[in-house]
Amino acid sequence: MTEPLLSDNTADVIVVGAGPAGSTTAYHLAKAGLDVLLLEKTEFPREKVCGDGLTPRAVKQLVAMGIDISEEAGWLRNKGLRIIGGGVRLQLDWPDLASFPDYGLVRKRDDFDEQLARQAQKAGARLYERCNVSGPIVDDRTGRITGVTAKLGEEKREVAFHAPLVVAADGNSTRLSLAMGLHRREDRPMGVAVRTYFTSPRHDDDYLESWLELWDRRGPGEDRLLPGYGWIFGMGDGTSNVGLGVLNTSDSFKELDWREVLKAWCASMPEDWGYTPENMTGPIRGAALPMAFNRQPHYTKGLLLVGDAGGLVNPFNGEGIAYAMESGQIAADVIVQAHARATPAQREVALQRYPRVLKDTYGGYYTLGRAFVKLIGNPKVMKIAAQRGLTHPMLMKFTLKLLANLTDPTGGDAMDRIINGLTKVAPKA
Repeated sequence: MTEPLLSDNTADVIVVGAGPAGSTTAYHLAKAGLDVLLLEKTEFPREKVCGDGLTPRAVKQLVAMGIDISEEAGWLRNKGLRIIGGGVRLQLDWPDLASFPDYGLVRKRDDFDEQLARQAQKAGARLYERCNVSGPIVDDRTGRITGVTAKLGEEKREVAFHAPLVVAADGNSTRLSLAMGLHRREDRPMGVAVRTYFTSPRHDDDYLESWLELWDRRGPGEDRLLPGYGWIFGMGDGTSNVGLGVLNTSDSFKELDWREVLKAWCASMPEDWGYTPENMTGPIRGAALPMAFNRQPHYTKGLLLVGDAGGLVNPFNGEGIAYAMESGQIAADVIVQAHARATPAQREVALQRYPRVLKDTYGGYYTLGRAFVKLIGNPKVMKIAAQRGLTHPMLMKFTLKLLANLTDPTGGDAMDRIINGLTKVAPKA
């Protein structure tokens, strides 16, 4: 890695974190001709906890970034979602929409993140790996962020980077936001995801599988319903990604060891699937899922929050990648427009648009999601929903569109219009 010269330490925008949110932001900014520094504390390839399953929303973003998503390039396509719960198995294809493709993708996260970062580099972003940002540089007079300090390379050399705008894409823990006084809202749901990989004959499944009920069925008469929902994604490489997500609205959120819950669930699976300890190809890893705008404001004093840093995970289904990438694109669009304004006051007016666009885009939908999360935190409600809802394919098609946030904003069918109408009338999160 080349050491930055003093002249290389200044840019139009600094993006902290090269996950999906940061890399997408940097890509779109660089494409528009802005000088962008993309600072990543680790080195690629790097491991991240995630379901590896990408819905059509995320696919749309990859297409917009010019990523080669062909099977030859190592992407595995999926046709839809298989939902299991209440004694019912329902297979639902992704909806046929003008706004989104009708397929999802699966890709390992270590490789996925690097592809996005390299694409941002190709577009002109200057990527520094092993660059651990230690804090913001703040103008004492205005309170605005004007850059960041960082430790660079193996020898952890102290470096200062300067830019009039900084994007926090440093994930759920977002030390940069905290240093700027932006704390997590406790009234918003948090989730936890744990997952691992198994060698399995189910590796080439072309549906993402979602289990609405997690049963621990290891002993006669000892069936117990575990909190949360589970997933199984075939990776196409001989392995399955098996994991579970749980919300802090569940009573047992703090008490349980989620790695043990995952093991209990896997132990109750059919033996021929191979989800046994000896077939595990890596450790069980966990991560937090910050949901429903749990850190705000999304823009203040020269700092924009994207992805997990701004709590953009969908409370309906725990999906984060699509919203990380979408918020990155929205932030880049706003910054590009602001950059072209003549005075600081005009630039500020343009930048204030960013939180408003996020609220208009997701606010009502996330409010519905928070109500949904509260409901399914109650086991009785969950049981009735699974037993009654899953037996009505039409109702489940509607639920899939709602849960995956897949509707056409204009000219859609009746279901699209109902969902779009609900999100419009719901209070903005």
